[in-house]
Amino acid sequence: MNEQLQDIPLITIDGKEVSLKDYAGKVILIVNVASKCGLTPQYSSLERFYRHHAEEGLVVLGFPANDFREQEPGTDQQIADFCKTEYEVTFPLFSKIAVSGPHQHPLYTALVSAKPSTVGEGSMRQRLQDYGIAVNPEPEVLWNFEKFLISREGEVVGRFAPDMDITDTRIQEAIRALL
Repeated sequence: MNEQLQDIPLITIDGKEVSLKDYAGKVILIVNVASKCGLTPQYSSLERFYRHHAEEGLVVLGFPANDFREQEPGTDQQIADFCKTEYEVTFPLFSKIAVSGPHQHPLYTALVSAKPSTVGEGSMRQRLQDYGIAVNPEPEVLWNFEKFLISREGEVVGRFAPDMDITDTRIQEAIRALL
């Protein structure tokens, strides 16, 4: 596993200290999530896909972030409760972090650096701009539910636009190739 990436300290949503080393040997899909976003229903498809492929070695890791129009305003406990009651999320969730801007978490600094371009990028960026929403310049994370794919060997091998649901064949094919 990429040593820089694997050693970055992370805090689970219930306060445990971990790192990506705890998921060594797994195919990891990292998603910045939010509970008050138009893309929030992706929790359902992410959870279904996770449950279907967990035994094959897939893990989805959800990182709540309040970076985009304050669409994740809750506390860690409120986020955990929301995910459990509204979407029956069982994949690991982490303490809220910044995925962009001056307080960007080191995990996201490493992810963006490793994979600066996004598959499926374009239409959502334009839609946000058409609504008068200022967006991050490339290569920064565009919005909630952007996805980074990490191989069993710990290499960042994919990055997918926020509005690409896990049901998109491009994401599914990339994950299945690693499982």
